[in-house]
Amino acid sequence: MTVLVLDNPEMLAKAAIEGGLMMSATAENGGRKPHRMRFHYGFNKHTLDSQDVEILRQHAAYLRQQPGVRVHIHGHADNFGAEEYNQFLSRLRASAAARLLMEEGVRDTQIVTSGWGSARPLARPEDHAANRRLELDYVTQEMAQAL
Repeated sequence: MTVLVLDNPEMLAKAAIEGGLMMSATAENGGRKPHRMRFHYGFNKHTLDSQDVEILRQHAAYLRQQPGVRVHIHGHADNFGAEEYNQFLSRLRASAAARLLMEEGVRDTQIVTSGWGSARPLARPEDHAANRRLELDYVTQEMAQAL
């Protein structure tokens, strides 16, 4: 027997749709998740600008329409300062985004948060602006079971 392992969530979702395990979001309600999954912050900040907030609200609308979808919010920080503070700041960033989603009507059971501090830089550690960020990952229940 041959087993195919898919580590690409989009491919996994497509395979599940084609296999009849789940319906696509477009088939159910015409809604699509927003393409922007990464948000950047200013130095020592945990609030997003108004354009970023609007995009998070679009994510909230998508999540309200898809009760079987969960979002994992990853907060990150640059390597300025003590790692203990960077951990705190990255958790603060993730919590602020989660709070906004819940204020927009997303169920708390659909949201998972984590703060990575400066442990997972997107770019070189010296590229501070790129590493001060928030990232969203979507996981459906079907994907979680398949993984």
